[in-house]
Amino acid sequence: QVQLVESGGGSVQAGGSLRLSCAASGYGSSSLCMGWFRQAPGKQREGVARIERNGVTIYADSVKGRFTISKDNSKNTLYLQMNSLEPEETAMYYCVAERVFCRSIYDSQWTYWGQGTQVTVSS
Repeated sequence: QVQLVESGGGSVQAGGSLRLSCAASGYGSSSLCMGWFRQAPGKQREGVARIERNGVTIYADSVKGRFTISKDNSKNTLYLQMNSLEPEETAMYYCVAERVFCRSIYDSQWTYWGQGTQVTVSS
């Protein structure tokens, strides 16, 4: 079983930055495919970014060039550096993981989910 605990959310003004963290336990992050999703009120969950076991990263078009996903396997921690945040990106952000294979960020059926951390961007 994989447990995921997010942190780092908060309130920021438009154009600001935040870094989210996700601590994984139960399995080492080096053996996991991990990613970030977000869900705004009244909207469907949206895949943001993914990092494969070999470090290859994939981003949603809407965040390319502004968000960076990374992983520190020595700390079993996943990160999401978010720059130039926009009010429309106000949402609950979730850490996700898969043990066996890597799901697409366009597939919301990831097996393991954290409890989420709230990001609020004000204009």
